[in-house]
Amino acid sequence: MHPAIEVVGVEKRFGQFTALAGVSLQVQQGEFFALLGPNGAGKTTLISALAGLTRVNAGSLKVMGLDVVDQYQEARKALGIVPQEIVFDPFFSVRETLRFQAGYFGIARGAVLDSWIDELLAKLSLSDKADNNMRQLSGGMKRRVLVAQALVHRPPVIVLDEPTAGVDVELRQTLWGFIRELNAKGHTILLTTHYLEEAQQLCSRIAMMKQGRIVAMDTTEHLLNAFSERVLRVKIDGELSVALLQARAKQDGGWHFFPIYDYDEVETRLAQLRASGVHITNLEVAEPDLEEVFVKLMHK
Repeated sequence: MHPAIEVVGVEKRFGQFTALAGVSLQVQQGEFFALLGPNGAGKTTLISALAGLTRVNAGSLKVMGLDVVDQYQEARKALGIVPQEIVFDPFFSVRETLRFQAGYFGIARGAVLDSWIDELLAKLSLSDKADNNMRQLSGGMKRRVLVAQALVHRPPVIVLDEPTAGVDVELRQTLWGFIRELNAKGHTILLTTHYLEEAQQLCSRIAMMKQGRIVAMDTTEHLLNAFSERVLRVKIDGELSVALLQARAKQDGGWHFFPIYDYDEVETRLAQLRASGVHITNLEVAEPDLEEVFVKLMHK
């Protein structure tokens, strides 16, 4: 079975600036995959190349085994993209926008299409806005329509470029519930986001980009285990013993941080604190955190 997305040795230059410097990755069919990196890392350039909006200087890109240059029509049909920018036609209603979008992919109007549009509108909580002009919608509602546009031709691969940027909690919950449902049905999801907790919760595998290169790519679990750790955080009244000061990883904002590798160590460490004569006023056990992984990799 061919990968849903295959990128091999892709390079892209804009004049003297190198946006992509030999990027290679594979996303398997049915994966929920995150592509992370700071602004300017090359994420959107790579997505633009997948969509055929940018021609690369070297390398190849395939969607569902279809080359995005040599088999561009079939490759476009296999891909649905939710762009980072909100773009809409101010002359059409929501339903008309989706009908036109389907038409770009050769899908004729009729009962089958209208039924699917109704389902999309319901899943994205847009049913009551179906006949509203796009200009009348809030920013969050417009973003929901962008998601529906990306899905209206039923692509097997869905790319979400910062889909929850600047939107409210309700939209996030609605969107992620629907996307999880699509992923469970076999759709491949490629996500870029600056909300790292979303990537940690949703994605089984993650690639991190920096200055046009992939600097890490592994399962979410392996990245967390390799670059982050579980930590016992305590606030105390009193002074730590010399042994506890040596065991402490750091102190920040009144919190003392002690690395732990399994939960059995929590009670051991608390017993040591009590034995040293300090009074524990607050404590937390922090799980491995993708934000910590991200910061460490970006500063290597």
